[in-house]
Amino acid sequence: MIRFLQTEGPIKKIVLSGLLLLICAAMAITLIPGIGSNDTFSKPGIIAKVNGEDITVEQVKESAHEMAQQQAQQYGANASMLMPFLIQQDTQRAVDQLIDRQALLTEAQHIGFKATQLEVKDELQHGRYATYFFPGGNFIGEAEYLNMLQQHNLTPAMFEDGVGKDILIGKLQALITGSASVSDAAIRQEFVKENTKVKFDYAVLKQDDIKKGLHPAAEELKAFYDSHQRNYANSIPEKRKIKYAVLDTVKIQGGVQVTRDDLQAYYNQHRDQYRVPEQVKVSHIWIKMPLPGPDGKIDDKGVAAAQARAEDVLKQLKGGAKFEDLAKRYSEDTGSANVGGSLGWIGKSQMGADFEKAASSLPKGKISDVVKTLDGFHIIRGDDKQDARMKTLDEVKGEIEPVLKQQKTQAMAQKQAEDLAQQAKTVGLDAAAAAKGVPVVISDFFSRRDLVPGLGPAPQFMDAVFSAAEKSPPEMASTSQGFAVFQLLAVKAPSTPTFEEIRGQVEEQFKSERSGVLLTQKTRELSDRAKTEHDLKKAAKELGATVKTSDFVLPDGQVPDIGSMTGEASVAFSMKPGEISGPINSGANGAVISVLEVQPPSDADFAAKRDQIRDMLLQGKQQSLFELFVSNLRGQMEKSGKIKINQDELKALTRAGSEPGI
Repeated sequence: MIRFLQTEGPIKKIVLSGLLLLICAAMAITLIPGIGSNDTFSKPGIIAKVNGEDITVEQVKESAHEMAQQQAQQYGANASMLMPFLIQQDTQRAVDQLIDRQALLTEAQHIGFKATQLEVKDELQHGRYATYFFPGGNFIGEAEYLNMLQQHNLTPAMFEDGVGKDILIGKLQALITGSASVSDAAIRQEFVKENTKVKFDYAVLKQDDIKKGLHPAAEELKAFYDSHQRNYANSIPEKRKIKYAVLDTVKIQGGVQVTRDDLQAYYNQHRDQYRVPEQVKVSHIWIKMPLPGPDGKIDDKGVAAAQARAEDVLKQLKGGAKFEDLAKRYSEDTGSANVGGSLGWIGKSQMGADFEKAASSLPKGKISDVVKTLDGFHIIRGDDKQDARMKTLDEVKGEIEPVLKQQKTQAMAQKQAEDLAQQAKTVGLDAAAAAKGVPVVISDFFSRRDLVPGLGPAPQFMDAVFSAAEKSPPEMASTSQGFAVFQLLAVKAPSTPTFEEIRGQVEEQFKSERSGVLLTQKTRELSDRAKTEHDLKKAAKELGATVKTSDFVLPDGQVPDIGSMTGEASVAFSMKPGEISGPINSGANGAVISVLEVQPPSDADFAAKRDQIRDMLLQGKQQSLFELFVSNLRGQMEKSGKIKINQDELKALTRAGSEPGI
């Protein structure tokens, strides 16, 4: 568990950041100085007021940015490029979430709900934050706790206050959704709906087959081009032509030397990075402390029973039992039990004070007595020790040398590029590059989305090229491989292609549009004929459709050439054997279904899935109830003037949502 917290893993960051985002938003509403003025929008930058509490533009921007960062994780290398779009998309959602949350807090406090310190502590130790702050039931330590909160600009008091507000909202939600129930009839109906299988014949018409039979004349294509002129207007983007010289860092790096003095200087400046703290390697067997009861108190008998179990384990160890075997059998730390209780190397402040004191005093191979901590009883074995020390320069030379070489290379390449650009402004790029032995390349015309030969993806370079003015002097810009000095030679403005220039594209678009219309018409005709003749196979033969037979399929299944049964094909589950469907559009195919057999689910299946379906339906009802409550609450508070929204600020913020730096 400790190792999980020490690892900079993306999943940990995503999930914890998502949870802390809610706290950051709540803190921004209630704790920022100056917020809470009674004068409606008397200060600039206020987007809404909820029961007298200000929600500011900066809070919304921060919240939207955090939301966008969460979403951007899935886009990998394209994340930074998509961030402005994601921020704009999330701006209104951020406003709504901040308003809704404050409205819920207001209502919870009005009802009289409270969140005690014990409830906050229990939420941190056993709720959704436990994985991060109490892995394996053990506190990560004050230093790590502070560090994780500081990354989100939170103090413990702010964070724990936010957790308390979450508890208030949770109590309010429990009150609102507590009346939700699901009838046996509804459970049975949902079960039958989800688990009934059908088997059917289906006739398929493919758009590709129709497209192959289309041979439009030149007049048809020209008429199509003329009628779609708006689609082709300025579809040829602006293009530019340059000449450029590349200073490749790979080539420069070969001549870069890192001296012992360089290494020593870097080492001296970054000594703190190479300090190895005192550490102990330990294993433990943990028996949990009982949870508090409804009254907030821990049962003394439960504590005594837990201690007795720990004492019994210790007795077995003293009797010769193997520590690893007992850890796997008895330890309630699921993260370490399966590896014989090992916690690996731990440093100061990573565990609770009582645990740390006992662990640090153990000689290698020795086992502690039962150690009582806030979270339970531990038996600890000392596996190894490492004194605090400083890694030597020789130990870290391999880490430092590549860093210094890259820094020197980058600095040298930038200096050479700056010198080349300066000389090129005086004597011209060709002469300046020739004096330095750097080749000059003249490009063809290219658009912003094209790749320039020898540069690869180079967004900063492209930005510089497409913002340069004609006849401007040579400029320097960074590339993925180093730096380049370029001069703009010519610009082609965006233009509309002639019919002859894009005849192939027009023909493809014509065929796609026409074949789509014909597919819809032929599928309708297939359905009508099959219903009239009461024979799908006969109608399919007359119209050249292919007939296939499905296996028994569930509502969430897939069928070849039809795809997901959750789409238009779901009509099959409301049909009787022998019935023929209307036309079904499944993307590039059209289909008509004739049901052969309906297979209802068994009572044994119902017994096995009943509880799962009930829980799913109940959760859906509870969610709907709470969403309705939030909607009504917000509507009432807006009507009564307790929620006021600054529409001017909201419009301005939404318009600016795609600007960098929001």
